Amino acid sequence: MKQVVLGSGSPRRREILEMLGISCTILRPDVDETVKPGELADGYLERIARAKFEAVRHLVESDHPLLVADTVVVDRGDIFGKPVDADDALKMITRLCGNAHETKTRFLIGKSGQILHEETVTTALVFRSASAQERAAYVASGEWVDRAGGYAVQGRASGFVARIDGSYTNVVGLPACEVLVALMKLGFA
Repeated sequence: MKQVVLGSGSPRRREILEMLGISCTILRPDVDETVKPGELADGYLERIARAKFEAVRHLVESDHPLLVADTVVVDRGDIFGKPVDADDALKMITRLCGNAHETKTRFLIGKSGQILHEETVTTALVFRSASAQERAAYVASGEWVDRAGGYAVQGRASGFVARIDGSYTNVVGLPACEVLVALMKLGFA
């Protein structure tokens, strides 16, 4: 397996790659992830993933594949990125509890500055209803920090998940199966 350059500051994405036996070097792209007015989730993810790729591609040696990704939570068409503060996190969790939503991750793999594979993976989730006290306690835990949708499915928020349909690791931040299959098809794994 070739060394993969991960264009992401997410420790969860690194952990998922390492879990698959893929070693990686980290480059953190500096990209404005602000959602544009009226922007839909798929268009947003395509724009941000490409921007991340462009931000770091010139730093990658030509013989190494570059992997970038971005994850959002989508509730009734609204994009939930990372909360800006605890109040924002509470609003997100409150809206998600008792409802269905989706987590979408767009990932790109490239080499020598060229994009070779692009894919968006969607996972559907249903959160159970939760009391105001439970939601406030979750936000007080701080687990929401730097998490799309204000939650970490692999942590305390797992207690909210009534049902999940699709890739669990996608909700964590990188769809392991789809990434591995793409890397194999491209000859990088």
